[in-house]
Amino acid sequence: MTAPSTQQHPVTVRVFIQQLSATPRGARLARHLALNQLHAWGIPHGTDASDAVALIVAELAANAVTHGRVPGRDFELRLSLVTGSVRVEVTDTRSGPRPPGPGVVPPVRPLDEGGRGLVLVEAVADRWEVLDREPPGKTVRAEVDLPGVAVPGQGDERAACAGSRGPDLIRTTGPS
Repeated sequence: MTAPSTQQHPVTVRVFIQQLSATPRGARLARHLALNQLHAWGIPHGTDASDAVALIVAELAANAVTHGRVPGRDFELRLSLVTGSVRVEVTDTRSGPRPPGPGVVPPVRPLDEGGRGLVLVEAVADRWEVLDREPPGKTVRAEVDLPGVAVPGQGDERAACAGSRGPDLIRTTGPS
């Protein structure tokens, strides 16, 4: 006897990937590119989700440039629009100690000049984690849920089934 099969509905996943120079200019550009991509995906500027993603990208990109910089190597910004959330991934190529993960980020004292980036990510993201990367490096991944945000082609299973054409992948490279 075989178990009855359950029908799985296809889901459209949209992905934006950009290599950026590990410089302050690259970190600023990451935030601007993320906001523009969210807007193109139907998540307007100024919404809670857009503001949360912008803050997360800004902090993770700044960390990649400040703590994860390897001369001559870029960092990568990856945004994924999946059913119900936006996933942000920032990857750098520096090996060495990993940053603290969820639940173990040390509190910041009021007069400290730094150390607030992951505190902010932990406060704003619905989920986040630190992943090892092969070859050396690490990825910090954070997700922001999209409750009540109408994302074209998502949220309605019938529309997803009828309109699914596989993942939309936007990969851009070039000068940053």
